Amino acid sequence: MSEGQEASTMTRDLYRHDPGPSVWEVPATGAARFSWDYDEGRERLLALYQKGKDKQWDGTKRIDWDLEVDPYDPLGVPDENLVVFGTPYWDKMSEHNRRDLRRHYASWNFSQFLHGEQGALVCATRIVEAVPDLDAKFYAATQAMDEARHVEVYGRFLQEKIGMVYPVNPSLRSLLEDTLRDSRWDMPSLGMQVLIEGLALAAFGMLRDSTEKPLPKQILAYVMQDEARHVAFGRMALREYYKQLSDAELRDREEFVIEGCYLMRDRLRGEEVLADFGVPAADAVELSERSEFLQIFRKLLFSRIVPCVKDIGLWGERLQRAYADMGVFEMGDASLDQLMSQDEEIAEQLDARRFAAEEAARTEEVTRTIAEG
Repeated sequence: MSEGQEASTMTRDLYRHDPGPSVWEVPATGAARFSWDYDEGRERLLALYQKGKDKQWDGTKRIDWDLEVDPYDPLGVPDENLVVFGTPYWDKMSEHNRRDLRRHYASWNFSQFLHGEQGALVCATRIVEAVPDLDAKFYAATQAMDEARHVEVYGRFLQEKIGMVYPVNPSLRSLLEDTLRDSRWDMPSLGMQVLIEGLALAAFGMLRDSTEKPLPKQILAYVMQDEARHVAFGRMALREYYKQLSDAELRDREEFVIEGCYLMRDRLRGEEVLADFGVPAADAVELSERSEFLQIFRKLLFSRIVPCVKDIGLWGERLQRAYADMGVFEMGDASLDQLMSQDEEIAEQLDARRFAAEEAARTEEVTRTIAEG
């Protein structure tokens, strides 16, 4: 058996539920587009491509995998964040059950991150194939490498540190399928870089800012540093293209955004975990609706999407009404550039602290060696 087959078998052994066939086939449509214009292209997009090359990193070296992780409390977030906290279900749980619940929630969260990143990898390759301009193909190629690295690090964290994987959430799977089935070249970018990665960035950010556990904090911060470039690419490419579309074509894309936002808001809540702990489906839905943490989380999920959707020119009346209904309309005025800049700075600060600590350790070792003669 090959090394790759061994890894696949090991992963399937860690799934909490049967994920189904090992390969999920989504029929692809649309044209592959070649460009014979090898000119320099758009300055801003080529600058982003250069940044994408400069910022490549190695997940085996930049992340400190020697850091210990308690699989039963891998994130160290407050129990108040758990949907069942303070309910009769929580009160009846033993401490052992509560430890298990923390592990399952962390596994579910990072499993969806993992599956979403594989979706982003596939979409990035579709973008390389489908976009008509060579400069866009150049950048999308660097994004494909980024996404491969993200799949690698999330998969390693789940396998080595938590030891449990959840199958892809049905709603995330549905949005991935809708994104990949559409034959229009811009839809993988809209579905992935605006919706799925926008939602993921908000979720990554909440965990990055709330955990003090160094290993997951590193992973989340470094992945978000890459994602800041991906969203910038989606904004550039789509903003320019959508200026050329008719009102009917724009409304069609707005319908896709509305459906995807409701899908993620209403169904990506981890109810699979509650089912594993004996909470009936109806109670799980009710607990999710009443959870103060989830209400805040669901709003923050759109902190990256709403300003991006507005920025690329999808801001029709029906879309605005949908965002008002979700209670996130005011996020359209948020500064996406500022958020992305903060994501990059946090990753750089983590690097600086780690390098300073390593340098101090080396200095101490040299001093000790000299003192010992």
